[in-house]
Amino acid sequence: MTIRITGMNSGLDTESIITELTKVQSDKVDSIKSKQKKLELKQDKWKELNTKIVSFYKGSLSSMRLEGTFNKKTTTSTDSDAVTVVTGSSAMNSTQSLDINSLAKSGYLTGGTVTSQSDSDITSSTTLSDLGITTSGKITLKFGTGDTTESVEVSVNASDSISDFLSNLQSAESASGYSVNASFDYTNNRFYIASSETGADESFSIDEDNSTLGSAGLAALGLLTASSYTDDDGNTVEVSNTATHQDGADAEISLNGVTYTNNTNVFEINGLTITANQEATGITLTTKNDTSGVYDMIKSFITEYNELIKEMDTLYNADDCDDYDVLTAEQEDEMTDQEIEDWNNKIDEGLLSGDSILGKVKNAMKNIMLSTFSLTNKDGVTKNIALSTFGIATGSYFNTDENERGIYHIDGDEEDDDVSSEEDKLSALIASDPDLVTEFFSSLTSSLYSKVGDLMKSTDFSSSFTVYEDKAMKKQYDKYTTELEDAQEALTDLEDKYYDQFSAMETALSKLNSQQSSLSGLLGS
Repeated sequence: MTIRITGMNSGLDTESIITELTKVQSDKVDSIKSKQKKLELKQDKWKELNTKIVSFYKGSLSSMRLEGTFNKKTTTSTDSDAVTVVTGSSAMNSTQSLDINSLAKSGYLTGGTVTSQSDSDITSSTTLSDLGITTSGKITLKFGTGDTTESVEVSVNASDSISDFLSNLQSAESASGYSVNASFDYTNNRFYIASSETGADESFSIDEDNSTLGSAGLAALGLLTASSYTDDDGNTVEVSNTATHQDGADAEISLNGVTYTNNTNVFEINGLTITANQEATGITLTTKNDTSGVYDMIKSFITEYNELIKEMDTLYNADDCDDYDVLTAEQEDEMTDQEIEDWNNKIDEGLLSGDSILGKVKNAMKNIMLSTFSLTNKDGVTKNIALSTFGIATGSYFNTDENERGIYHIDGDEEDDDVSSEEDKLSALIASDPDLVTEFFSSLTSSLYSKVGDLMKSTDFSSSFTVYEDKAMKKQYDKYTTELEDAQEALTDLEDKYYDQFSAMETALSKLNSQQSSLSGLLGS
């Protein structure tokens, strides 16, 4: 920054004079800054709105144009505690009988109580030697049933802590990926081991005959299921802390007299996902069209459209901000915080006022929503069907606020006070003529999807998935940058010119003062 000291000889307020002399050029700089800043704010406003339009386009609008989206089913059960059912679109409307004969179980081993040789409390850092392990070895875990088995060895060292041993158990994995979960209960002083998955094929056991840790070592850890073993001296040793083992088991259900088994409690049968929760018999499953699900989907679509169109109308109908330039620092110094906030809000609200592109987008969407389609109902009668057929319409023009005239209401909607008392035509038609509902709304949303897609196509002025001219706005922003640089340079040159002129005047006055002083000195002498 150039530091200038002026007016020392003339006594003039040079700074103020030059400020006034360059005011026209300075105002030009401020004007370009304001235009560029407002354009930046307008870009941000468009980006925010465009994100919502794209979300609507890729979300509910995209899914509802597919007829399969309307094929919603629901299944009820006479015993919801025993079974949970998720209904797929391919499930048939039907009434079925279900028995849950058994649930899937994990292979499980509950260890016997272990004791500390030092009589101290057992903790995660207690070593296996303190539990009675005197030598190192391996425990062999055997997975599977019958002739299909796999084994994996787990190392056991006397110096290992309980935490180390648990980690070794849980990291052991067979060639096919069988593994176990393991924990230690420090209240009951027992090891617990379970197969990581349910089902008979996931069963595991400790191969006591082929574990090099030996029966004595297994007994010390409470992992021996035998009630006795023979020691190295041929003596029979009774085991008081035997482990209890349970094999894994498959789940079994009977649906309409046909038996199904699975290694989990979840069965996928003919479009139904059936989760068995407890054993039970005589359960009735009833599958039918989910009218409430279709209603909720349509209502969600209308709600999302309403929110979007209301925002567009609010932005478009706002007072323009043409007379509101972005405030300079000097202007803000002369205003209160509230005045500054009100001024900036006025700019923010009016950035898209009367915007031609915004008007084009919202009007195109509104026109599609007014479309009619020639469709045939369940009675074979072909009619022109519109949203109004389903009791869906906008409010009265003269009794509705300007920015809410494009909003649709669903007659009978309990959450909408304006129409909650009206006949619920939508629910009635979903129940009585679901094909007509599906065909109309898939046609409507397909048309709207196509129109919005066209508006978002890439052009010379806009990018793909963009309804506004972002490329053109970027060029204009760059143009303002160039103009601002030129205007700022011109202002600096003009200031320098005036400062040079005043500096020359100050120099001349300084010489004149010096001469006068010398003359006065001569006359005085």
